[in-house]
Amino acid sequence: MRKKTFTAAVLLAAATLTLSACGGGDDTKTSAVTTLDGGSSSHGAATVLDQPFAKPDLNLTDTHGKAYDLRAETKGHPTLVYFGYTHCPDVCPTTMSNIAVAAKSLPKAEQDDLRVVFVTTDPGRDTPSELGKWLGGIDPRFIGLTGDFRAIQAGARSIGISVDPTTKDKKGNLVSVHGTQVMAFSPKDDKGYVLLGDNATVDDYTKDLPKLVKGVNP
Repeated sequence: MRKKTFTAAVLLAAATLTLSACGGGDDTKTSAVTTLDGGSSSHGAATVLDQPFAKPDLNLTDTHGKAYDLRAETKGHPTLVYFGYTHCPDVCPTTMSNIAVAAKSLPKAEQDDLRVVFVTTDPGRDTPSELGKWLGGIDPRFIGLTGDFRAIQAGARSIGISVDPTTKDKKGNLVSVHGTQVMAFSPKDDKGYVLLGDNATVDDYTKDLPKLVKGVNP
């Protein structure tokens, strides 16, 4: 797997300028590449940060309709966080399915320890029930969160991932525009050291998850 190292500050600056879109029509752009460091880009599946991100301070609602404090609930667990939406026609289901397939290769204890959190970028449509049905078809162990859009947007931007409000494209389709990266947080200190783009394959996750669940960078 190819990888590049960038500073958290550079990623945060890029997040204010660069967005990726999940499918949606002729007037949206689909991109896994965030422009970084004077125009250079990270094209590999893994980006290792020289300064990690703190886990987003998010208090949202899970698929059972219960309050979920991301930091408290995932403390001490290897955690993958992804911002997307259930009506996404391409990137979101592919990314979550790749993680689900790869996670099955882990020992049972590590599967149980891993937290995979899907935070919706389209809370208007992604109710707890809708999130539960969608994630249940991928991996029922995955955690789905919904809630106030502004809180979700702020949480995403705190780790360098851009999220815009859901809008309609020229064909009248609702489209959620958001960064398509997965942030991996270490169980050792609950900080995010590794960013995986939507070019990460099942093989990439299968190779990297055994390290990530132990808090080791790929």
